[in-house]
Amino acid sequence: MATLVRLNAGRWTPLREVAVMQNELSRLMNGLFEGNGRPTQSWVPTLDAWETESELVFAFDLPGIGQDSISVEVEDSTLTVSAERARPEVSDEYLHRLERRYGTFARSVALPQGVAEDAIKASYKDGVLEIHVSTPEPAKPKRIEIGVEGTAPPTIEGASKAA
Repeated sequence: MATLVRLNAGRWTPLREVAVMQNELSRLMNGLFEGNGRPTQSWVPTLDAWETESELVFAFDLPGIGQDSISVEVEDSTLTVSAERARPEVSDEYLHRLERRYGTFARSVALPQGVAEDAIKASYKDGVLEIHVSTPEPAKPKRIEIGVEGTAPPTIEGASKAA
């Protein structure tokens, strides 16, 4: 699962380096093994992620995959993109080189807490899947009154005047 770290232009941030390493290792492991240790995925697409004033944007490179073959799901604050790229039907005796990756993949990214699922939009153009996630409003602190045990809350007394 990818980890998002805000990039500070011009400043070295150690957390950025750790996050980059974690993302690359995650990508490698997602491509090699399923949860039970069996090899499954033959490829994992590249992903760019950035933040604007009002949203997070994820861009997946999915060249050669039809829009109807792509699945985008959100569950428990995790965005998962999965798809399958079919190998062209060419006889091995006529095949000279096979460098592109084929097969199925699933790539997951953690979303910030409080993201509304209906605030997620996806578009697919020229082999790039863009997912726009509206950033949630930050939680505002709430003051909680502390009561003293054994005392009743104050009451407001007053009389109503008939008009």
